[in-house]
Amino acid sequence: MFRLDELVARLGGEVAGDAGVVVRRVATLDQAGEGDLSFLANRKYLSRLQGSAAAAVIVAPDARELLTDRPRIVTPDPYLYFARVAQLFNPPPVVQPGVHPLAATASAVPASVQIGPGVSVEEGVELGEGVVIGAGCHIGRGARIGAGTRLAPRVVVHHDCLIGADCVIHSGAVIGSDGFGFAREKDGRWVKIPQVGRVVIGDEVEIGANTTIDRGALDDTVIGRGCKLDNQIQIAHNVRIGEYTAIAGCVGIAGSTQIGARCMIGGQAGVIGHLRIADDVVVSAGTLVTKSINRPGVYTAGLPLQTHADWVRNFAHLRHLDTLVERVRQLEHQQGGQDDRNPG
Repeated sequence: MFRLDELVARLGGEVAGDAGVVVRRVATLDQAGEGDLSFLANRKYLSRLQGSAAAAVIVAPDARELLTDRPRIVTPDPYLYFARVAQLFNPPPVVQPGVHPLAATASAVPASVQIGPGVSVEEGVELGEGVVIGAGCHIGRGARIGAGTRLAPRVVVHHDCLIGADCVIHSGAVIGSDGFGFAREKDGRWVKIPQVGRVVIGDEVEIGANTTIDRGALDDTVIGRGCKLDNQIQIAHNVRIGEYTAIAGCVGIAGSTQIGARCMIGGQAGVIGHLRIADDVVVSAGTLVTKSINRPGVYTAGLPLQTHADWVRNFAHLRHLDTLVERVRQLEHQQGGQDDRNPG
């Protein structure tokens, strides 16, 4: 539990109202009750603010006078402030150093590291201080994991991959599996190309459940510092992603694509191979990126949601688009000829 003035002393901001109010958790405006701290990040939820039972609310400066019957913390970015308060109320579990008797380790393990049951650590692995490896994980030979990184149960890190410090990797993630590389014989048979690169992950990266990151074919697959990857993402071999880029669930990124820093890619988007995406690009959900993006901005492809009957009718029009364009050209040509005959 924290008093509001204690939160402001730690995180900044300003208290309007009783600074001695004690809050015990953060909650949404709808669900908040006695002792809860809520937040107003978007003015479209203003009606919910009036009816909320929260003990205190985080608001932006332009909303500080909208709620005068209870204390509030005033800050330029209420949602960011909420995130930092939530971290204070919900710290990660304390590391419990030691190697479980049912773990198999072929490398030296620092005394500060926690290794759960069923873990296998092959030879040549380097683990930083305070690393946590959950039950059933596998760490391949020669892999390196930086200090403070936490692996949830059943993560696989293949041989020679590098993971930075203070990362979080969720259950089912596979780091360093073979990329999809094959050459084709004339008779149609496929010849596998050995994938001899690595996966290199920077510090403070979070990787969601069941996300797969393939090792490079020759060069490395690289995930930059501070990237946040959601669940069930596929990142193919030789992809490079710049620092602080965030990618939502079910995105597929084909091989050798380079994505810049601070990009955001919406859920179920797809990026074909060998493209370059500039820094500070936003790709909307469901978009298929088929060519390189060279300038920052928001990019969207795909039709908006509509009824099936409307979609059928509109698509029928699209099928005849070439014919329509040709008819317009003919009409423009005819109109141009008439203008030439009637200059006045």
